[in-house]
Amino acid sequence: MHPAHASTAGPEVDWTAFQNFAALRGQLRVSFGPRCNIACWFCHNEGDVPPPLTRLDRTQQPRPRSLDPDEYVILISTLIRAGLKRVYFTGGEPLTSPLARPVLEQLPEPGPDASYTLITNGTLVRTHRSWLSKTRLDKVKVSLHYFSDESLKAIAGTRIGITAILDGIEAAREIFERVELNTLLQKENAHEVRRILDFALERRMPVQFIELVGTDFNQDRASSAVPADDIISYLRTLTSDEHTEVTGVGQGRRVFRIDGIEIDVIHRDLGRHHVGQCGACSLRTTCVEGFWALRVDHDGGVQPCLLREDLRLDVKELLADPTRLAEAVAHITSFTEGTL
Repeated sequence: MHPAHASTAGPEVDWTAFQNFAALRGQLRVSFGPRCNIACWFCHNEGDVPPPLTRLDRTQQPRPRSLDPDEYVILISTLIRAGLKRVYFTGGEPLTSPLARPVLEQLPEPGPDASYTLITNGTLVRTHRSWLSKTRLDKVKVSLHYFSDESLKAIAGTRIGITAILDGIEAAREIFERVELNTLLQKENAHEVRRILDFALERRMPVQFIELVGTDFNQDRASSAVPADDIISYLRTLTSDEHTEVTGVGQGRRVFRIDGIEIDVIHRDLGRHHVGQCGACSLRTTCVEGFWALRVDHDGGVQPCLLREDLRLDVKELLADPTRLAEAVAHITSFTEGTL
């Protein structure tokens, strides 16, 4: 069911917000679950209870898993046909999940203007390289928030060494044409940010530097957040090729090009941007990101905003009817027009 054919969906279905979201390159973020082999302190687990919190308090557990691989594929296929273009696979760490291989191996042809991206910490890429190379993934995005064993332990609470992550990046580059990095700016890695940039530029990999967005899960370490001002100033000494992007969905970003390599910085000073200005959302004044992702969780939920748990839609009963599924997702997306 494509939004362009909304007339067959009945007058009660308004596709406006869904169409806007797709046109502005909003993401469909598909979580395989909370399992992870490291425990970054800032993890929000796409709105579910994150691994670090469960490790500290076993009474706080994420939702149980109910979707199977075929149901994931039905859900993804339906929303791609409905018009979404960018699909990102997340976790936890996606490659720790038994769902990763059967889902990624069954992905439908995305079409010429759509893409599939795997977001990973890199530690398991080489282990799974044989089957990853046969999937329809277009890109791998490796989270590199550290550049030494010391900062890795401080940020992720793990004894895994940085060598394993750097090797995973090299393994990804052997398999995929497009490999990118993302780095969350924080006090624990502030002394390594330039080294991460150099590492990326030497390998001609795009990298994104991100300012911390506060959540209920990381508020006790909010003081670790650092602004992007230092890396922006440094990038300006390396290039004059800079522009800002404040259209689309989510936070504005500053984009730099160095020898053809794109470096972008998610910078809150550029403001937040909302589809339809998110209408009359009651949480708009506390929103720092805007609406930029529809999130699918492993218990069959679709949620249009991490701040709006009340809008989480359980779609398990809709998977047998793709038309109803697409209409229901379009409906929860319409909160951006102030209609929910």
